[in-house]
Order: sequence, then structure tokens, then C-alpha cells
Amino acid sequence: MRGARIEHWERHLAEAVAAAQARPFAWSQNDCPIFAFETRQLLTGGTDVAALWRGRYRTARGGLRVMRRLGWDTLEEMGRALLGPPLASVHLVQRGDLVLAKGGTGFGVCLGARAVGMAPEGLVSLPISACALAWRV
Repeated sequence: MRGARIEHWERHLAEAVAAAQARPFAWSQNDCPIFAFETRQLLTGGTDVAALWRGRYRTARGGLRVMRRLGWDTLEEMGRALLGPPLASVHLVQRGDLVLAKGGTGFGVCLGARAVGMAPEGLVSLPISACALAWRV
């Protein structure tokens, strides 16, 4: 499901990060997979795959139930199904690419040496070395 990035994608990336910082975390509205996949859609003009689960749960447990109903047991399985095979190494990641934190704890978006993702405490930043997998956008 890889798409080419649209013109001025860098501006859209900055706007997506700013919007995420301004909005509180909310399950199925502004959580890690919603943020990551909506950002991917903004950068590529591609399909809104987050529509598969947006608005369908209100808790972490509910998110797991929806994910399993969609056929995925883990966030890694979700990423592989929707994004294809990950990059050979997380160190090949570039700005705007999607990442999965070690332990499969959440999706994020690469901003360079760091990635950002949504967590209950809001938008969080982590070093790329804390990411297990990466997908080219």
C-alpha cells in the first residue's frame, strides 16, 4: 500500500505533528495508529485505512478487540498487512516514514533522528533506536 508522497509533504508533516500536539489523546480518534495512518494519508493522498477502526472503540481493550476482528493479533501484523514488508533495517527510515516502537507498543512517524507518536500522555518523542520496524511512506 505504498504511495508516492505528494508535493509539499514536509509542510503536511509539520501540520500533522502540530495538530496532534494540540489535541488530547483519545482512543480511536487520536491514538497511535490513527495518528500514524492519518499522517501517512496526508503525505501520500492515499486511502484512509484508519477508517477501518476509527470511532469503533473507547479503550485499549476495545482497540485490541477491533484489531482482532480485522484479523490482526498485534500492531506489527497490522503494519505488515496495511503497509507491506518493513524496511530491512529501522536505520534506513526517513522523515515521514512510519515506525513501530520496540515491543510493538505503538506506531509513530519519523521526524529524523526521532519519531513521534500518540500516547495517553499526549504526543511523545522517542529515538529511532527505540523503534523495532519501519515502513517507507
